[in-house]
Amino acid sequence: MAKFEYAPSKYVPFRDKEAIARCRAIKREDIEKHPNKDFKIKVVKDADVEHIFISDMFYRIKSAADAGKKVVLIMPNPIPSYRHVARMINRFRVNCEKLVLFAMDEYANEKDEIAPDTWEFGFGYALKKYMVNEIDKALRPADKNVHVFTNKNIKDYGKMITDEGGADACYSGPGWTGHLAFIEPDAPEFDGTLEEWMKMGPRVCTLSPFTLAQNSLHGSFGMSGDLSAVPPKAATIGPAQVIESKYRMDMNALGVHGTTTSWQRLITRLCAHGPVTPKLPTSIHQKLKSDFFIAESSAANIEPNWDKGY
Repeated sequence: MAKFEYAPSKYVPFRDKEAIARCRAIKREDIEKHPNKDFKIKVVKDADVEHIFISDMFYRIKSAADAGKKVVLIMPNPIPSYRHVARMINRFRVNCEKLVLFAMDEYANEKDEIAPDTWEFGFGYALKKYMVNEIDKALRPADKNVHVFTNKNIKDYGKMITDEGGADACYSGPGWTGHLAFIEPDAPEFDGTLEEWMKMGPRVCTLSPFTLAQNSLHGSFGMSGDLSAVPPKAATIGPAQVIESKYRMDMNALGVHGTTTSWQRLITRLCAHGPVTPKLPTSIHQKLKSDFFIAESSAANIEPNWDKGY
């Protein structure tokens, strides 16, 4: 068989061919193995992922309320499933007066203007729609305890989290580029050595073209590949806020609406077993104490399927 050599496209943020080949070859049965015992990789059934994510949020909120303590959570893309957290809060009559929420990120335009929480495609809007506003008024947190990005607060957003004692939990999941929140590997706003990068806080950054493609497949943007519908920039927390958090959960379970196609198989392997580098932002979890859940569909072996063809 003829051999054909080529380098990854210059548009691909992480291009270490040796590391890519090594991670691509990691089999399902070996993916949970890692030298850092505090970095706990667990493969779970696809159907269980949402329940793990939601139940952990509810557990932390209820446990803190029962103890009369504050709990601070950094919340990722507010999927409609957040309403299940609200339902359990209502069912168990959990008083959320000491619950403090911080949105992980938010879209911004080419002028660095951050989308308001009244924009129906935004994350701040969805966090309030699917979770906060679904909680009974007598139980829900005060408005002052629900924080979303604005142009007024972005310079202080990291300090706001630190002033609350840091996040008790930070939930995340890698994008196609390996981004953590919207910390993109190829964003000029996050350029620096690993040591410099780890200290970086919130800012508006340029979204990768791959992120535009990924998000154009989201239900909110019509699932139709409409690249023009996705804003070009985003406000986001920085690596410093992830590192500062007392607990971290990263979920790797994104596919293409229930099909066997998963763009996450390689990036999950790279983030869990590749080098720790700003070119793979989610890889920072390898140096931390984190729960790293991988759905079976994302853990599946990477190999050709000739029945699907070219």
